[in-house]
Amino acid sequence: MTLRFIGTTSENGNCPTLYEIVETGEILVQGDRETTPEHLAQLRDVKPSETFVRIPRELLTRFMPGLVSPAADTPTKE
Repeated sequence: MTLRFIGTTSENGNCPTLYEIVETGEILVQGDRETTPEHLAQLRDVKPSETFVRIPRELLTRFMPGLVSPAADTPTKE
């Protein structure tokens, strides 16, 4: 599958970064892994295959408004 770089708030090339999976329209998020036990204990319905990352709010507010929704003919995974 093809990744399309959306944007980053990092000035030196490190995470956090947003990507789109072109074929599905899904968003891939790169960030520091959440390891705070108090936070992990509050997460709901966690599958064994899932992980959680921290990203600054600015990353979403800067880049996500331009990605209102994938094209109507792009399949989305639910």
